[in-house]
Amino acid sequence: MGKKRKADYFDLFEKQTEAAVAEAQLLIEVIDSYTSGKSVRALMERAHALENESDEYSHAVYKMLSHDFITPIEREDIIALTQNLDNLIDFIEDVVLCFYMYRASDMHEHAREFAVLIKKSCKTLDKAMKDFRNFKKSKAIRQLIIDVNAYEEEADRLYLKVNRSLYGKERDDALRVVMWLRIFDRMEKCVDTSEHIADTMGGILLKNA
Repeated sequence: MGKKRKADYFDLFEKQTEAAVAEAQLLIEVIDSYTSGKSVRALMERAHALENESDEYSHAVYKMLSHDFITPIEREDIIALTQNLDNLIDFIEDVVLCFYMYRASDMHEHAREFAVLIKKSCKTLDKAMKDFRNFKKSKAIRQLIIDVNAYEEEADRLYLKVNRSLYGKERDDALRVVMWLRIFDRMEKCVDTSEHIADTMGGILLKNA
């Protein structure tokens, strides 16, 4: 029986993107099943478990870096990728926690639409990361990076639309406006972070062209 291959940086990056996809799917489940803040409790615990899992992957990356003299890509790029992937999962969990903390009486009509964009950007990152160890030969990664950027632009348009509505026709309920502004701010941060990760990957491609 062959010796089991030791996990490498790319394996750990892939595990982080997989965790991000799972966290994004959990966010959609929170929105679809939402009745009150209490209804989020069980899903919130699952979200926190995924965040802890991601922390372990980041710690494994840092541990490898402390021992490895030669790395497949520059050390600062490895650190940037694992930090931002961990941040992405943290930010998605933050959105889940907001639904629990703020005890919204109803779900905003654009919340699911935003959550779907978060999941799409995470899934596209995951596809790109699964081919990233072959980045010098891959023809698909560049288009996937472009796709993540397109989702970020779509999220920006939705964010503008939502803010305009909150400050316009929805402004009579000040507490509700403040609550949803905070939630949508965090949702936008998720997609922005996905774009930042994709841009980091694109920079690595350019440096190694």
